[in-house]
Amino acid sequence: MAQRHHDVTDPAAGPVTTGEALAGYLRGQATEFLRALRLHRETGGGTSHAPAGSTAAGAPGGTTTATAAGASSGATARVDAARALRRSARRISGSLHTFRPLLEPEWSEGIRPELAWLSGTLALEHAYGARLERLLLALNRLSGAAPVPPQLVGPGGPSADAAARPAAPDRGNLTVGAAKAGALLDRQLTLARTRAHSTALQALGSSRFHAVADKVAVLASEVPLTSAAAATDLRALARAAEERLADAVTALPLVTAGSPYNAEALIHGLSPDPAPHPQDAPWHQVRLLLRLHRYACEVVHGRGTPLDVRLLTAGEALDRHRDASEASSAAAQAARTPRIAPATAYALGVLHADQRHEVEAARYAFQRSWQKQTIGAP
Repeated sequence: MAQRHHDVTDPAAGPVTTGEALAGYLRGQATEFLRALRLHRETGGGTSHAPAGSTAAGAPGGTTTATAAGASSGATARVDAARALRRSARRISGSLHTFRPLLEPEWSEGIRPELAWLSGTLALEHAYGARLERLLLALNRLSGAAPVPPQLVGPGGPSADAAARPAAPDRGNLTVGAAKAGALLDRQLTLARTRAHSTALQALGSSRFHAVADKVAVLASEVPLTSAAAATDLRALARAAEERLADAVTALPLVTAGSPYNAEALIHGLSPDPAPHPQDAPWHQVRLLLRLHRYACEVVHGRGTPLDVRLLTAGEALDRHRDASEASSAAAQAARTPRIAPATAYALGVLHADQRHEVEAARYAFQRSWQKQTIGAP
C-alpha cells in the first residue's frame, strides 16, 4: 500500500466496534435478501413470459403497447430483484469469511459456500448479456460499421443500407468479417445466456436454494455469534482483511502495469491453450479482496459512511479488467469455431487483441488510482 489512510476506509479508525455491530449488519443484509426474494417472486421470476410486444391470439392490436410496457417493467423489476439478491448474498458470505472467528464454525462454514453458489449462479445470465453487448460495441468501433444482428439479416443477406455503407480502405477486411463475427458471438453468447437463465430458474426452485433461504430467514432474527463476540473488537479482523488486500496488491506486477501498453502480456494471447489468461488470476483475486475489504468497512463503520474515492476508482478499474478479460476469452473461443471464414477469424482476432489492450488499460488505471498519495491539509 502506498500510504495507509486514517479515514473512514481505515478499519482501525474510530471507536471500538464489537460483535453486536456484525450481528446488526448481518440481520440487515438478511432482511434485504428476503425482501429481494419476495420481489423476485412477485414479478414472476420463477415463471416464463412471452416476449415483449407479443399479444395473445385474437387480442386487439391496441393492447400491444400496453403489453410491451408491462413486460418491460416486469423484466426490469426481476433484474433489479436478482441483482439485490446477489448483492445481499455476496455481503453476507463475505462478512462470514472476514469475521468467521466470531461465528459458530459449523453454521458459518455450512452457509457461506451456498451463498457463493447462489450469487455466482444468478450472476451468469447478466454477465453473458453484458459480454455480448461489450463485444458488439467493440466490433462496431473497430470496423467503423455496426455488425448486423442475425435477426436483421434476411434471405438476401444484410440490408441495402448496410451493404451500401462504405468502409475505410484499411478496414475493408475487418468490415467484411465483422458482421459474421458479430452474428457468431450473438449465437454463442445468447445460447449461453439462455442456458444460464434456465439454470438460475432451476436453482431458485431447488431444495438447495430453499435450504439457503431458510437459513437466511433465521439469520434475519438470530445471528449465531460465539460467546466471545460481544467483547471482541471487530477492527482487528477488518484490519487483517485490509492487510491481505495490501499483500495481494504488492504481489501484482504494477511496474509492468505502469505502462498502458503491455506487449509482454499480449504474448499469451497467441497461445492455443483455451484456459484463462495466466496473468489475469492475481488481478481477479485482488478484486475479490478489495470487495471483502469494502464489506468489512461497512460492518465496522456502517453502510452509510462514504468510502475513500481511491477504493471506488480502484474497484471500477478492476471491474473493467474482469469484463475485458472475459470478453477477450469469449472472442478467442469464438475464433476456435471450426470452418469459419478467414475474414471472420481475422475480425475475432482483432477483437481479442482489442480486449487485451482494454485489460492492460484497466491495469494501468488501477495502478494510477491505487498509488495516489493522500494530500494532507496544511
